[in-house]
Amino acid sequence: MTQLLQELQNQPLPQPPDWLIQAVRNHAPELPGNYAAALLYYRGIQNPEEIPGFLNPKLYQPASPFEFGLEMNWAMERIQQAINSAEKVAIWGDFDADGITSTSVLWDGLGEFFVQNDQLTYYIPNRLTESHGLNIPGINNLHKSGVSLIITCDTGSTNIAEIEYATSLNIDTIITDHHTLPDDRPPATAIINPRYFSPNHQLFNLSGVAVAYKLIEALYHTLPDIPQRPLTDLLELVAIGLIADLVQLTGDCRYLAQLGIAQLQKQITNPTRPGVAKLLELCKRAGDRPTDISFGLGPRINAVSRIQGSASFCVELLTSRDKKRCEELANLTEIANTRRKSLQKDVAKDAAEKLAKLDLSTTSVIVLSDPQWPVGVLGLVAGQIAQEYGRPVILFCTEGSEEIKETIPETKFIDSFDSDSETLYQSKIQNPKSKIARGSARSANQIDLYQLVKDQAHLLDRFGGHPFAAGLSLPVENIPLFTDAINQQLRQQYSTDSLTSAPVVADLKITVAELGKQLFQELKLLEPCGMGNPAPKLLIENCWFKNIYNRNIKDSQGKEVKYIKTSFEIWDESSHAGFPGIWWGHYRDEVPEGRCDATVELDFNTYTSNYEVRLIAVRERTDDKQVSSQTKIDWILDWRKINNNNEELLAVISTHLESERLPENLADNSAMLDRENSIILKECPASWDELRVWFRQAQHTQKKLAIAYTLPPLLPPQQICQQLIGIAKYLSRTNKPVTRQQLSQKLGISDTSLQLGFTTLKHLGFKVNYRDRAFHITRQPEAREIGDHTSKPLFSSPSTQFLVPNSPIAARYAAQFLAAVWEEQFRRKYFCEVPLSTIVSIARETIFQEEDYTDTLF
Repeated sequence: MTQLLQELQNQPLPQPPDWLIQAVRNHAPELPGNYAAALLYYRGIQNPEEIPGFLNPKLYQPASPFEFGLEMNWAMERIQQAINSAEKVAIWGDFDADGITSTSVLWDGLGEFFVQNDQLTYYIPNRLTESHGLNIPGINNLHKSGVSLIITCDTGSTNIAEIEYATSLNIDTIITDHHTLPDDRPPATAIINPRYFSPNHQLFNLSGVAVAYKLIEALYHTLPDIPQRPLTDLLELVAIGLIADLVQLTGDCRYLAQLGIAQLQKQITNPTRPGVAKLLELCKRAGDRPTDISFGLGPRINAVSRIQGSASFCVELLTSRDKKRCEELANLTEIANTRRKSLQKDVAKDAAEKLAKLDLSTTSVIVLSDPQWPVGVLGLVAGQIAQEYGRPVILFCTEGSEEIKETIPETKFIDSFDSDSETLYQSKIQNPKSKIARGSARSANQIDLYQLVKDQAHLLDRFGGHPFAAGLSLPVENIPLFTDAINQQLRQQYSTDSLTSAPVVADLKITVAELGKQLFQELKLLEPCGMGNPAPKLLIENCWFKNIYNRNIKDSQGKEVKYIKTSFEIWDESSHAGFPGIWWGHYRDEVPEGRCDATVELDFNTYTSNYEVRLIAVRERTDDKQVSSQTKIDWILDWRKINNNNEELLAVISTHLESERLPENLADNSAMLDRENSIILKECPASWDELRVWFRQAQHTQKKLAIAYTLPPLLPPQQICQQLIGIAKYLSRTNKPVTRQQLSQKLGISDTSLQLGFTTLKHLGFKVNYRDRAFHITRQPEAREIGDHTSKPLFSSPSTQFLVPNSPIAARYAAQFLAAVWEEQFRRKYFCEVPLSTIVSIARETIFQEEDYTDTLF
């Protein structure tokens, strides 16, 4: 946490236009609306037609489930066939909160068309013994019970081998999922997956439970006379899964979450789902806030599989109408969550002690292990450490209770993250008697952890994951080799900029006197908050703390849990009274004694019926480093969204720069720019170092910097390599020169990647010379027949047709080139999406460092 406190930042919000303030007041006449309007404007909600639907779900137009096209039609046809033929249908779910709620939605929804526990059943894999996805033993069991149709939820998109196996048993498969799609379409009857849409489609960010809901919605439209219960009865389950799975709450995701939370809060007074009502009671929540899910219901549902492995009873907990049975199951869930908190705290404490012995100046990837750590909470602790230290973290349990099993059917070994999964890589270990360590990995700062782990596959038993999280296992004796290799690889591929914790960026600067009901109600207009729309962070400067005390929290039976929280009052000069607050996971001696600057979130405690703040970050206040006062960064303008929404707009801006004023629709973003006092950055950078050059140029010339780049069309790296080889062939045949700029623009890559491309060409028989400010590419005489008489493909992908004589060296350098291009594209995507607040923070840091350096010279 120390690093975060040193980098606490605040970006002053722009003044929103009057029409936006009025739009907020129209929705909430009793509120001033200024703060909410400023936050909406700052977060890109600037379209007058978009505001009403954002604030009020009744004014939003959701997408039809049949926008999934033929896939949804095929799913409807197959389900109707199953209904007409009285077939047995199985729901194959997942064990996290999104998977459990997805299964529950299908169980209740399909239960209107099939007899539950007779025609309809469900299967939830065991987190500790099976992990995510379809598997052969489970399919065999369903086959024996007479199942002829499997409908997956929150899983299945990459299970090509398992789906083919089910097909061989005459079992059809309908996939409902939201994870990354493989290159080849799985041989399923239908695939309902929003990843087929473009990223700006309103359905693109649906989580597993929302996709399952869309399937049931389509079925209700197709067979409207059969269901007895209204479709809206499923919405509270949809909200739980959506918010717990941390998907981006935009488009239909936000709409469904809004409706679902409205349904969820009714469970307290009119419990139609006694299990949900009991969970809300146990976590002392009202169900009217997204935090009631993210800090209450979600962790409890997730805790069951983390502690017990099997989470099947959670579906019964969420869907049963038997109050007594639901209370039993809810109490079991609460016990699991209590155990999870205690284990998580113990592992975090042990990890902190091990971290203290590491030299972090030479550690790029933190790898820690212990024989006593429970596997189920490793991902949670790894995520905490990664966030704090700004670098990837991998934690292993080295108890080694299992050996490598070469005959295990191919399935996924992905530990406990709720995210995109990739193809499993099978064991390459020679000694099947090696004891196996199981681990969980989490990333930070856009570092592609999956690729780092994948490149060490020769040391692993099996692994799976995505760029930000992974699960892996390896022989215990390989951990030191693995640690050295993955650290060396990260240092080679990433700059030290990638290994710093992200600054805590406050949205609003307020005083203690402003805290309370009115501000809370105004900020609540932005809810549900989550990915893409984070809870507003409030900066309170020059404040202090009183009445500080800490204690362990207690479980539902009054027993203390080893999980600390500190309570306090926060004061400043604006008020004659303090305001209550809490700091989770911290002790009272961590609270500064004197004046300080604090970032908080404003909350309402349903249990005590009081408003309070949650402390996010704090640092002692010093005269020479006051937040946001020494270096004001008001010269960076974000035109990325303007440019993305209208490709012709930048041209319009450029045309009007010569005049005194810009068109009215650009005035808020232009800040009256003119050609002499502005720098327009049109090319997307691939590193912070590139942006720092522009920061320094703008600061040195005292000009404004308008960030107006968009993400250029990105070709697959292998296609770029093919283009480079084709260009080399053409230039060698025609003896024409080419400049560095021409090659970079044609291929869309940087100089660094281009140099790796030249190295690849060299090992393919080309010669590259630089003279007269241009490159001259020729083919070596012995390589004239390359591509004509060949024996080995350069790449394993069938889509790449370029062949070379048996050349492992060329293949190795080509792989490095592909990796560099992929990394560059990944970084460009990041810089097109990184929030303006982060850019401003890095700019401030850059200017601070230069000012400090200048001071030391005199």
